Amino acid sequence: MTVALLHEIEDYCRGAGMAESTFGKRVVNDGKFVGRLRGGCGVTTATVDKVRQFISTNGTRVLTSGSTPIANRSGNGHADTASPRDTGAKPSEKQAFRFYDNRQKYLMFVNTCSEKWKVAERVGQELQHIRPRPPALRIFDAGMGDGTVLTNVMRQSHQRFPTLPHYIVGKEISLEDVRLSLEKMPDRFSEHPATVMVATNLYYTEAPWLTPRSMSAAAALNWITVPLRGNTAHEFHDQIADMQEMLADTWRVKTSAVTGNPLYERPTVLVLYREDHEFMLDQIIPQPGKTQAEYDLVIASQPYRAKMPVEFKAQKVIAPLAKSLAPGGRLLGIHSCGGDPGLEIIQRVWPGENPFTTNRHDLLKAAKQDVGRSRNDLNYNAYSDKRAIVRYDMHTLPTEISEQTGIGTSTLLAAWNAAVYVAQIEDERLEDVIGDAGYLDATRSVLAERGGLWFYDESFVISRRRN
Repeated sequence: MTVALLHEIEDYCRGAGMAESTFGKRVVNDGKFVGRLRGGCGVTTATVDKVRQFISTNGTRVLTSGSTPIANRSGNGHADTASPRDTGAKPSEKQAFRFYDNRQKYLMFVNTCSEKWKVAERVGQELQHIRPRPPALRIFDAGMGDGTVLTNVMRQSHQRFPTLPHYIVGKEISLEDVRLSLEKMPDRFSEHPATVMVATNLYYTEAPWLTPRSMSAAAALNWITVPLRGNTAHEFHDQIADMQEMLADTWRVKTSAVTGNPLYERPTVLVLYREDHEFMLDQIIPQPGKTQAEYDLVIASQPYRAKMPVEFKAQKVIAPLAKSLAPGGRLLGIHSCGGDPGLEIIQRVWPGENPFTTNRHDLLKAAKQDVGRSRNDLNYNAYSDKRAIVRYDMHTLPTEISEQTGIGTSTLLAAWNAAVYVAQIEDERLEDVIGDAGYLDATRSVLAERGGLWFYDESFVISRRRN
């Protein structure tokens, strides 16, 4: 009941442009009401009735802004699974906002923090357990982002398996991220010629197999194969650069009227490989309707929004990816877990706030239940904190955080941006606190007390037993 109620509240607040704290105050005179629900607090039947009566009475403004009824909800935060009831109607600006799609916050975070490199380092540790089978080493990245993690992993896999053909599939809905990822690929094709690189905008439940699940989407599938000519990184770069106009026309998205999440307008698969290695890669280059998953390594780094229910994370993201593993394959999942100075900043501004409601143990338990007996050869490994926890830091100069010189405003803003990005605080909530300097004071005090800023991710592994 609590999960369903949370869904209804989130939908109403998103459609009405109302902060969850304001919702709590208006309905039950408690600004922390929604946060307590996420934290697992119980709720009486009378309170549920009061909440639903408020939503029902005030819901007309939500439905007149291009939204759909709350009962049609199938949102996913960071995951991008489409609802069969999506109408494609254009929602309001606030309703359509997805935190991870804010490019300014994203780029500042990526360039000021070491998460991408630490995640790639953690992924590299799994390569020593991989035993690829012919005809290729197969890797699936469940969210390429700007390609930093994937290209780093490709370098490590080349170092470990220099002579094996590589079949790499990267899922990404963002056109800008696809561009950034492809810009990093010329050097990979130059160093490891026997590489097939695939980029797709399909959903988590479709991407590993490169096959849309609905008949209409399958009929509209845009399959693009590009053999790269030449043998130098410069030649590959020029040909990839020439694809930009085609990508802009192909990688179009629409906004879900229900969730505000981006959905593909047309499912697309882009296949790249070196033309001079086409004969050697004949059994690896995928063909429409003739693809398989069977991945040796699946990378699932931050593939869902932290506040989403554990059942959703397991059913829509982790379970489908686990089912795509080959015998001996390994899925590495990584997500933020809090317990760090970043969360301290958040809680000094929003006392009691904790977006990290699902730990790796709960997620693995839910994934195991969802997979069930359909894959009884999977092992679910939470590991100890020493192995599972990944720490990354915000880059600062030695003199930037000092009691003598003070902390510069640019450092404070970068730290604040990192904290709210990791905690996935929506813009409408930020508007309530950035009117004065309180948020900078909170950031300054935490940085001074801790001597810096760092964050914790936790990792887990789902492995499939070898035949």
